[in-house]
Amino acid sequence: MSERWARAFLSTYSLAGSLAYPVIGTYVAWRSHKGKEDPVRRRERYGRAGFARPEGPLIWFHAASVGETLAVGPLIECILDYGINVVLTTGTVTSAKVADERFGHRIIHQYVPLDLKPAVSRFLDHWQPDLAIIAESEIWPMTIIELGNRRVPQVLVNGRLSDRSFQSWKKRAFLAEALFENLAHVVAQSELDGERFAALGARPVTVSGNLKVDTPPPPADERELYMLQRQIGWRPTWAAVSTHEGEETIAAEVHMRVRGRHPGLLTIIVPRHPERATALAEEFAAQGLNVARRSTGDRITSDVDILLGDTIGEMGLYLRLTEIAFVGRSLVGEGGQNPLEPAMLQTAVLAGRNVQNFRDSYQRLIDRGGAKLVRDGDMLAGAVNFLLLNETIRRKMIAAGMATVEEMRGALAITLKALDPFIQPLIVKSRLKGAQ
Repeated sequence: MSERWARAFLSTYSLAGSLAYPVIGTYVAWRSHKGKEDPVRRRERYGRAGFARPEGPLIWFHAASVGETLAVGPLIECILDYGINVVLTTGTVTSAKVADERFGHRIIHQYVPLDLKPAVSRFLDHWQPDLAIIAESEIWPMTIIELGNRRVPQVLVNGRLSDRSFQSWKKRAFLAEALFENLAHVVAQSELDGERFAALGARPVTVSGNLKVDTPPPPADERELYMLQRQIGWRPTWAAVSTHEGEETIAAEVHMRVRGRHPGLLTIIVPRHPERATALAEEFAAQGLNVARRSTGDRITSDVDILLGDTIGEMGLYLRLTEIAFVGRSLVGEGGQNPLEPAMLQTAVLAGRNVQNFRDSYQRLIDRGGAKLVRDGDMLAGAVNFLLLNETIRRKMIAAGMATVEEMRGALAITLKALDPFIQPLIVKSRLKGAQ
């Protein structure tokens, strides 16, 4: 793609606004992470490196946020085992923390540069990656164009295109083709995603399945888990996790409707954005509900109605406290959230019908009997009540969910095979450097 095309491309989307998901446009690129990066490291957003480039081959991984960072974790481990240097960019403080906890000093973490030519050029001039691997659906036009101009192979892994994104790209098919032709390979999550990328001009396309299935379940601090389990004791529980605005209200209403049939019921609500916790706690209190907030260390006493999981990085803890989990952004929000972690951690999965972003995972879980979709709050209350009353059916759903996850494993091996032509020369280069 020529420089003139690039400017026209970015101008078009800057004026038209974003393509929703993935986000397009330089202003939108800045807005998407505004307030989420570390102010001390803000220079990195303009492509100014925080470290010297190590000698030898180097792969640039980009994972937008926590979910993508966890998904590419096993892939990065394999690359490190080959003796190849890794620079990982993410867009948020939380994902930076996850990267540090997972990899420490074995990789170099940087905040992703803004999708502006000076920032991207400065970043690439310094790091000079031999290969760029982008996770899921982060499509930044200027970055892709600059990598293409420098003949740096770029591979999209765990790729997916939402319904809305695909329709937006289809309306601008000539621009999509000019952009996607820069990708050396697309490794898509599902057959549908693969078909969509191919329709937009990506070549070649491989379908791998979801890399998130090949990651271990989210961990939990054993001491904290034991303490909370002791506090909860015999009480029946259910959870509403990764909830978006409006779904917490529905979860509280479900609690009030169901608790009469289940004495001592504890509802665990884990909002996707914990900064909303204070307002939620006030809302629940106004409804006469007693709330224990995880962030302030409140004890779960016998009169607590709701445990508000307003912390980051403890999803594994919350899911281990229950056998029933409603997964949010599916009743009030749009697109859904990942149901695989709850399935891995032995919960019967419930969700609303708006799960387009995880269509393949939900379809497999539903076909196997590991998940059930609900239409509204009334139906959610009925499903929670039914599963609390019927242990046998609840256990069957849990077993079906775990079996589905096992059947879906294998994405990592397929992805590594697709990456092999790009990685093998770097392995040789790394070994030659070592021998010298």
